[in-house]
Amino acid sequence: MVKLTADLIELAAQYTNAVRDRELDLRGYKIPVIENLGATLDQFDTIDFSDNEIRKMDGFPLLKRLKCLLLNNNRICRVGEGLEQVIPNLNELILTNNSIVELGDLDNLSTLKNLTYLCLLRNPVINKRHYRLYVAYKIPQVRVLDFQKVRLAERQEAASMFKGRRGAQLAKDIAKRSKTFTPGAGLQSEKKKSGPSPSDVEAIKNAIANATTLAEVERLKGLLQSGQIPGRDHAPGNEVFISEEADEEEEMEEGTTANGS
Repeated sequence: MVKLTADLIELAAQYTNAVRDRELDLRGYKIPVIENLGATLDQFDTIDFSDNEIRKMDGFPLLKRLKCLLLNNNRICRVGEGLEQVIPNLNELILTNNSIVELGDLDNLSTLKNLTYLCLLRNPVINKRHYRLYVAYKIPQVRVLDFQKVRLAERQEAASMFKGRRGAQLAKDIAKRSKTFTPGAGLQSEKKKSGPSPSDVEAIKNAIANATTLAEVERLKGLLQSGQIPGRDHAPGNEVFISEEADEEEEMEEGTTANGS
């Protein structure tokens, strides 16, 4: 494993990505702990921590510029407290292929008021009963969960399920948290799950970065579920995106349905 030092940060690749954001590439160093990010001087919109050994999402200094965190293919099982105080403008969080188990382990994400895109695919927590409804209730600012738009119907069902004393008790009952974090958690004899290749991760990341509408994000989700990598195995010109206007019409229809109910 490699300690995340100021020297490593200085030597890591830094570039302007597909959406003209400044990105720091810390992928694949086997970093166990997030630390020393003050050395970035808050100069990056995106930090890529993919393919490391990180077990807890914490250790950030104040990074007002940071909008996107890529943490796929780590061993994260806990989310730290007070993230809103250090990464207040985080908009996109990719936690694919980690070790988050309990719904209550997601609660600390609720304070990130600008968090719009969240991906937890290939975490045990997604198999929990009421997973999507719990996220819609507890982290209502998330508009796209696991590449799928959080629909108005889901928000209404979540509001109904968790309202009142009985609803509050239900939320409490299902929001069990993992036991106190201990170093080495998730590192038992089980081998690390294999994930997409670095080139596939890059293709997925670029496709997400280039998606400008929720409809495009849903299209990406469909490709991923069918085993295809966005940006690969597609002949140029064959990709079809639903217009932003169409997505806005859908939102208006949902609003009309809600007002008429």
